[in-house]
This record gives sequence, structure tokens and C-alpha cells, in this order.
Amino acid sequence: MGFQATFQRYEIKYLLTRTQKQAILEAMQPYMQLDRYGRTTIRNIYYDTENYRLIRRSLEKPAYKEKLRIRSYQKAGPEDPVFVELKKKYKDVVYKRRLTLPEAQAMESFRYGLPLPVRSQIADEVEYFRAFYGRLRPAVFLSYEREAFYALDGGDFRLTFDENILYRESNFSLGSQAYGIPLLGQGQTLMELKTAGGLPLWMSHALNRIQVY
Repeated sequence: MGFQATFQRYEIKYLLTRTQKQAILEAMQPYMQLDRYGRTTIRNIYYDTENYRLIRRSLEKPAYKEKLRIRSYQKAGPEDPVFVELKKKYKDVVYKRRLTLPEAQAMESFRYGLPLPVRSQIADEVEYFRAFYGRLRPAVFLSYEREAFYALDGGDFRLTFDENILYRESNFSLGSQAYGIPLLGQGQTLMELKTAGGLPLWMSHALNRIQVY
């Protein structure tokens, strides 16, 4: 294994009430379709330095910031695929590098500070990141239940709803249950719009109509 992918797009987040989510669902019905995975629980392990250099930098809201995580779209066993992701944001554009590895290989590399078991352009970028920041350690485990939608017209516009967002600072295992401290209030949903260009006109109208900013 060792599949890789690169993404470049805008990602815009909105915090919705239950009523606002329902209005968005009704507006998008003619234009978007739930993906074949339905509602899934996503697990993430975010890495940082001993003094939390990455998150402190991010909170300063600089023009450029970056982060490193390992993600799974299921409760992952040693042979299940997970994703080593290097995510960079310059101004409003998000650049994501993704490398797919078996869970055991990815976790062993980061647990013991070993080189990644594949060689590629993306693997080299991840290794440069690790060398630049020094020894990284797991800092936050973040999980959420996600519904992902794609555009029926074949365009690049994507939309996700994340709920039951939980975080913890221990038990950094992608094979564990999803549990932790809730980050959203009762009935709240985090919506993210992902696009390489502008938002569809119908979505802009829907956001204005329900006064979501």
C-alpha cells in the first residue's frame, strides 16, 4: 500500500442549528447526493510538539499554517487503511497531501520516530515536516459523525455535516471507541463547504435566506 493524493480547495465552515441544517438539506436536495458511505464516524490523531508549537501557531491566525494528522474512516485494525495527512493553509486556500498506509505501519512510524515505509513526493514532504518540527507526539484525538454529500452535476463542490464532535488527550488509538469531551452544543452541526472555485448560486441564496454567515 502507499496510495497518495493531493487536494487544493477552499474550505468554509458554518455552525448550524437543527432548524438551519434542515433548511440546508431541503435547499440542496435537487443538487446533491449523500455519498455511498452514509453516516460514518471519523477518527483523527493530531500530532504536535512538546510545547504545542503547531496549535499555538494556528491560534495566532497567520497567513500560513500547517498540521499533521492520521485519520481513519472506520474503527481501524492493524491491516486497515489509514491516511497520513499533511494539511497546509495559505490565506484561504487549503492544500492537503494524503498518504494511505496500513494502520500498524503508520502508527509504528510515528510511535518510534521511524521513516515512513514508502518513498514518494508526499512521503518526502511528511518527512521534511517531521524533521523541521522535531519529534512529534500525539496531542489530540478528535472524532465526529459525518455525512458527506457530492454534487449531482459532477462538479467539485462538496458538503459535509459533522455532529457529535468529541476530543480527548489520551488513548490515541484509531481502533478505539469514539468518546471524549463534546465540542458542540445540543442540536448543533458543523457544516463545511469544500470547493476549488466559488459556491454554487443556489447555495449562496440558501445561506442568505436562512442568515447563515
